[in-house]
Amino acid sequence: MEILVVGSIAYDSVETPAGKRESQLGGSASYFSVSASYFTKVGMIGVIGSDFDTNDKLMFEEHDIDTSGLIHANGKTFRWSGAYMEDINNAVTIDTQLNVFSNFEPVLSDAHANAPYLFLANIDPKLQLKVLDSMNGRPNMVANDTMNLWIEIARPSLLELIRNVDSIFINEEEAKQLTGKDHLPDAANAILELGPESTVIKRGEYGASVFGDDFSFAAPAYPITRVVDPTGAGDCFAGGFMGYLASIGKKDQDTLRTAAIVGSTMASFACEDFGIDRIKNLTQIEIKDRFNRFIDLTRFKPLT
Repeated sequence: MEILVVGSIAYDSVETPAGKRESQLGGSASYFSVSASYFTKVGMIGVIGSDFDTNDKLMFEEHDIDTSGLIHANGKTFRWSGAYMEDINNAVTIDTQLNVFSNFEPVLSDAHANAPYLFLANIDPKLQLKVLDSMNGRPNMVANDTMNLWIEIARPSLLELIRNVDSIFINEEEAKQLTGKDHLPDAANAILELGPESTVIKRGEYGASVFGDDFSFAAPAYPITRVVDPTGAGDCFAGGFMGYLASIGKKDQDTLRTAAIVGSTMASFACEDFGIDRIKNLTQIEIKDRFNRFIDLTRFKPLT
């Protein structure tokens, strides 16, 4: 495998202006893995309950995702329900049931521990640190995602993790919360001072921005005609971003810029249907066509 992802696997119940779905496959590891699988070999580590649908596991395997790291536990799979009725960019959580995820302890095989790319999806930073410490040597690139909860209750562990990753994925409000800065570039640069080589700021319908020591780049969001369900779009962005980097084997400025557009491409697909339905059925032709549309979207002539 080229990328190892450690994160949640869940069943979500979601309501948006487009409708309502019950018990759809979700979780950060699920969205990330399927998105990244269009670009490289992926291995996933997570925990599932006795209620996990075998067809969902088969879907992972049909995408050539290594599922040997899935822990089968007695009990129910992690469940989350939320609604996007007032703001399509922000979900209102209705219910969270951690179930088997509450006792999740990642276990890495030798193959997992030798993966050249590592993505630590949004879980407790103590678990993220444990996985990083379990790797056999330093991967070519380590990235993590986080959220407001961990900033509030696990800040010391999160800061230790940030010092040891190459890139952090974080949304705009969380970046400001983490740093105490009100201006986005100031927040991004403050995060860079904590240790990472790059900071990826997810901005929902406004796209994403990548900041490095000597550059910044703004990737627009694709103008989708109808947003059905934005759940998992950020994880699909990360999957496309990291999957592309792993396929190229570089992380220089030009590659990071292209990776941001690849990420935005995958995120745009995720929003077009409920859950993982759109992402799991993509073709390479569709991905390349939408990526090229991003080129047209941002093309302009210089001033004369």
